[in-house]
Amino acid sequence: MAKALVLIAMLAGATADPTQIDNTADDLFDDLYNRELTASQAQDAGLDGTVLGKSTLSVQPTVGQPARLTTPVRAPSARLPMVSTQAMMQPKFPAPLSMEHGGMCCRQAVVRDISVNAATKGKGKKKGVKTLKDGREVPFNLFMPKAPLKAKVVKNEVYPQTLTENTGDPNWETVHVTFETNGQYPYAEGMSLGLISPGPDKTGKSPAAVRLYSIASSAVGDNEKSNTVSLCVKRVVEVDGKFANREVGEDKADKAGTKYPENKVYRGVASNYICDLNVGDEVQITGPVGTEMLLPKDLSAPIIMLATGTGIAPMRSYLRYLFNDKAGANPDGSRKFTGLAWLFLGVPFSKSLLYDDENQWYTKNFPNQFRYEYAISREQKNAAGQKMYIQTRLAEYAEEVYDLLMNSKAHLYVCGLKGMESGMAEALGPIAEKNGKVWADLVKEFRSEGRWHVEVY
Repeated sequence: MAKALVLIAMLAGATADPTQIDNTADDLFDDLYNRELTASQAQDAGLDGTVLGKSTLSVQPTVGQPARLTTPVRAPSARLPMVSTQAMMQPKFPAPLSMEHGGMCCRQAVVRDISVNAATKGKGKKKGVKTLKDGREVPFNLFMPKAPLKAKVVKNEVYPQTLTENTGDPNWETVHVTFETNGQYPYAEGMSLGLISPGPDKTGKSPAAVRLYSIASSAVGDNEKSNTVSLCVKRVVEVDGKFANREVGEDKADKAGTKYPENKVYRGVASNYICDLNVGDEVQITGPVGTEMLLPKDLSAPIIMLATGTGIAPMRSYLRYLFNDKAGANPDGSRKFTGLAWLFLGVPFSKSLLYDDENQWYTKNFPNQFRYEYAISREQKNAAGQKMYIQTRLAEYAEEVYDLLMNSKAHLYVCGLKGMESGMAEALGPIAEKNGKVWADLVKEFRSEGRWHVEVY
């Protein structure tokens, strides 16, 4: 609200600086984008608990649960994308996940400024570019809902691009889908993409409202040519639940062969549209948006990552750059990243582990720089017999994680269910208290330092 009032005041001023107006407007948009959705709001929007598919339009809170708008701390961005002139000639990962578009491996991007032909607007303002507080520039809203980019599907196969196996639950399928953008969609790791599905949505609107998904590829795309962008999307299927858009007898088999004709079924409009896309299909995308989850400028900084389900998407984009891409390597072949990256991933079933082969590859090849812990809630328990949620696993390393966070260079990234924040407080709060600190105060301190990056829903 404060930023909105500032913007109105600027617009009313005859001598207002156009660049300042544009930057304030971008900040306001980013604040709206980074609002936190409650779990019930996510369900009402047709999302499952692990899919980052935030509506860009609905700002009405669920009854009894006021919507929250969060002001993101402007952390320095990492490398910003520009068109790569070289690509890796051999894939680094096992073929099922790494072979992308012509057998190339992954992406680009240690560039400090974007290389995009952006027209100027106002006094020094570049259209489609957001200037961060440290002067860094990122691509921002290059494509809007009224003028989206048309992109073509180049990968969305049931196998090997389906990342999960049938667990028996309706919500078992997660896909890694790749769109060809012809180099027209630059982005930075940690940003999000808007996708327009045909609809109708639950209100009958066609096309449906734009849904935002965290980008799962690094800035050069999975083929390191800067001409693709990838998403990690879980198919939302709810059987005999609160909502239904298929009555008994109406549900038909999806691309994965799953069907529930004897039940009332709700299928998420955007997620099912994406999962059922075929190679060659054309989609409409908007963005990129979101500056809360960008990597730090300092590539020696320790990075702690916590994700549930498809919340791993931004983490996957970071790791591709840090440990796989040519753009993240020095001329002598060593990695530009010299810090520690530590990933905690929470899923319900072992068959739901996303990008596990890539994470295992990092573990094997960078044992001193990458640590990987997973929590499988329906299959694992801790020593006390409790289900292994991500906060349960985190608690086993609480002292180490706390000490790492006390490093003034360390950054923490969280993407997934909103309950993860309270879970962190549960795991790390006692350690803070033992050290004479209050966890809530520490979180405020981390935020003010730009080291706390949270995207929960």
